[in-house]
Amino acid sequence: MSDLDFSSKTVLVVGGSSGIGNGIAHSFKNRGAEVHVWGTRATADDYASEEGSDISGLNYACVNVSDFDALEKYEPPFDKVDVVVLCQGIVRYKREEFTRPGWEAVMDVNINSVMHCATKFYPMLAQSKGALIIVSSVAGFRAAMGYPAYAASKAGAVGLCATLGEAWAVDGIRVNGIAPGFADTKITKVTTENEKRLQGTIQKIPARRLGTPEDMAGAALYLASPLASYVYGQTIIVDGGLSLS
Repeated sequence: MSDLDFSSKTVLVVGGSSGIGNGIAHSFKNRGAEVHVWGTRATADDYASEEGSDISGLNYACVNVSDFDALEKYEPPFDKVDVVVLCQGIVRYKREEFTRPGWEAVMDVNINSVMHCATKFYPMLAQSKGALIIVSSVAGFRAAMGYPAYAASKAGAVGLCATLGEAWAVDGIRVNGIAPGFADTKITKVTTENEKRLQGTIQKIPARRLGTPEDMAGAALYLASPLASYVYGQTIIVDGGLSLS
């Protein structure tokens, strides 16, 4: 059996309805896992026309992760989970993050809900000796001009990954993270749909291309697999070399 065979495993990808999370979800599904994804729309059919979203073969649930009371009460349709990927994330444009409502909205989704989701599934992960993967961003390691809440929340996610990695290792849970660079998803359309901005961004990436959800999925598969059995609390930067300069 391959170390990347996830047959008989149950995987939850929070934020798995589109973008990077969706790519990660399908990578686990294609390797035999039963995959559950959470999104913000009422039904899976509501993503039918969404670019970068494919819910086929995935088990979908609408869960508002920033509603912490509802999150606590939510009862998942599975009684075991082997891998939890926390890939929720938002950004507010036009300097909205410099205002209290914008700041709090981003922080609630990007860091507060990450902790609440992690602790919600801690008992199941401890039972399965499973893996928790926190998706942050290279913005967690550098400035993100115009987006203070996004940068702060992603830096917090990197710190949370290390802290939970240390705290939960004794329980058999491996907590690690992925810090994606610039990928073509709906959250980056403000750049990818502007040719001048897009070319300027690509020139800053040593690999000379944008990342893809599949690029990030490769790191997630590794971190969830036995190949990473001695890796704890680490955040792997997957950015085509963007952060090297």
